[in-house]
Amino acid sequence: MNDLRIGVIGLGLRTTIALAAHRPGGGSVVAALCDSDPAALKRQAALFEQADFLTEDYRALLDRPDLDAVIVNTPDDTHERIAIDCLEAGKAVYLEKPMAITVDGCDAVLRAARRTGTRLYVGHNMRHMGVVRLMRDIIRKGVIGEPKTVWVRHFISYGGDYYFKDWHADRTRTTGLLLQKAAHDLDVVHWLAGGYTTRVNAFGELAVHGDLPRRAPGTPRPEGWLREYEWPPTARRDLHHVVDVEDVSVMNMRLDNGVVAAYQQCHFSPDYVRNYTVIGTEGRLENFGDGPGDTVKVWNTGPTGYREDCDIAYKVPPAQGTHGGADGQIVAEFSRFAREGGATDTSPVAARMSVAAGYMATMSLRDGGMPYDVPPLDPELAAYFENGQTEPGSAPGQ
Repeated sequence: MNDLRIGVIGLGLRTTIALAAHRPGGGSVVAALCDSDPAALKRQAALFEQADFLTEDYRALLDRPDLDAVIVNTPDDTHERIAIDCLEAGKAVYLEKPMAITVDGCDAVLRAARRTGTRLYVGHNMRHMGVVRLMRDIIRKGVIGEPKTVWVRHFISYGGDYYFKDWHADRTRTTGLLLQKAAHDLDVVHWLAGGYTTRVNAFGELAVHGDLPRRAPGTPRPEGWLREYEWPPTARRDLHHVVDVEDVSVMNMRLDNGVVAAYQQCHFSPDYVRNYTVIGTEGRLENFGDGPGDTVKVWNTGPTGYREDCDIAYKVPPAQGTHGGADGQIVAEFSRFAREGGATDTSPVAARMSVAAGYMATMSLRDGGMPYDVPPLDPELAAYFENGQTEPGSAPGQ
């Protein structure tokens, strides 16, 4: 089998996905690169020896008939336009999450995929993380009964460094971090709970990073900005010149199957970890750590008082590669999907619904916590994607 030939648009922090896809002779090869920054383009090209086409204009990449697929790793506010152009060019698309920064933007991408018949894949790599798959499997086996509520606490110790020193801090580029950052976790909530959010409310503040020193517009990020971290958070300097997204937030969700869920996000915690609790009709589970070798505990006898031990302890399986092995797994799934179509663990509809929940929660947060309904997806679009990106009545994946 010949390698799937991939072009990569955007060579920033998610270049790890492109590296996971670069397996010459192993099924996929990165053959073309694009970045609007010529210095980044030259620097990253050294990592991809088979990439013989470099460009600063992604449209030049789309004109190449020798490319089968495109990975889009650009800033969030560019996803909608670039993804639509790629789909219209007939290139299978791996679109990094979030799909877009508005609900309308997501729906425009979905409509373009249906209109063109080009395969669309959205990079929600947490569906391939060991801890998430382990929790999903525990739930599917009925160990805690039927899920009724999900709580997520997201501690982000590097938040001020990762999200407030570059474009992520600007709401015109992201909408807010309840969308940009939480899209992963909202998708996991939906996957574990087996439903989609229909109504939200949220509260939040720019509690720490709003008054810290910022760089002047056009000033580059400080050298070593992702290697040297300040502590405590109030010692941070050199923030992006626009900082208007919230650094602490909480949101409540009601799902279409009656599950009630809650999500909390903090960007000035001393530790970096996701903590999930799922409570069903016959028990609860909770993860302690979210990487290989960490533990998911289940309590399904009782009632009792507090006890540190549990009824069943599961170990998160070992894995290799970035994001607990998820990047390699998701790229393998994309490569197979780009070639053959068919079912995938990720879902463009689910990607849209996570953005929709985060977007409406952000609207609620900025409206004093007023509850907002999540706009439903066009049923015809939903049916197209549920049928493997083919029109209903056609064979799925054909």
